[in-house]
Amino acid sequence: MTPIALTIAGSDSSGGAGIEADLKTFSALGVYGATVITALTAQNTKEVRAIHAVPAEFVAAQIDAVFSDLRVNAVKIGMLWQAEVIETVAAALGRWDPGNIVLDPVLVATSGARLLAPSALELLKRALFPCARLLTPNLLEAAALLDASVAQSEEEMREQGERLLGFGPRAVLMKGGHGAGAQSLDLLIEPHDCMRLVADRITTRNGHGTGCTLSAAIAAGLAKGLDLAEAVRRAKEFVTAALAAADALKVGSGRGPVHHFHGIWPKQHAY
Repeated sequence: MTPIALTIAGSDSSGGAGIEADLKTFSALGVYGATVITALTAQNTKEVRAIHAVPAEFVAAQIDAVFSDLRVNAVKIGMLWQAEVIETVAAALGRWDPGNIVLDPVLVATSGARLLAPSALELLKRALFPCARLLTPNLLEAAALLDASVAQSEEEMREQGERLLGFGPRAVLMKGGHGAGAQSLDLLIEPHDCMRLVADRITTRNGHGTGCTLSAAIAAGLAKGLDLAEAVRRAKEFVTAALAAADALKVGSGRGPVHHFHGIWPKQHAY
């Protein structure tokens, strides 16, 4: 059977993050992608100019349409924007009970634009964290979710990840991309285990969509039947390579996207 992953997220009109990044990632990794769009954004490589919410009942209709026909092997959840959509997604996932849910708690865009209404934060934790096989916060998101200071050390990353486990996800991936130093450290934290994932930190201005791409790559691995640790390991390798190749893309005048198709496109097509 063809492995299928579903992304439930917002649309990025510049193509670098959100639904568009997820579909590119699924395709690059050999997984068929289906979509449920929760919000439309008017954005480019420099800014988010506007957000248009998709009505919650239409989000539900999309989810039910996909699950009633497609055999979905994994779900990635990204931008949800409003409380009504969070409630709708939680209820729909309760109806269909998919096994592999990767939840990327998208709160704020790199440009600083809010991608989740502040009033919806507690609902996100209460309604969706217990559904997640994996939660994938970066250091800033973890701090916001816990109302804490941003972790400054590996010990603090692990402590915050363990606190997030208390909200119900089966595992937490603490992403260290916003940290400092020559290496980027992520921690895969489970109730009785912690796996370190280390890669050289890539210096590039083109990192738009990194978080979306990583969570989508993990979902792709789970859709193909990998265990969680291997799916996370391969996803980090994919994103590291996409960052390393990102400067080959000439897209926009701001913070450009990672290169999702670095392993597919002939090099001359990247310019």
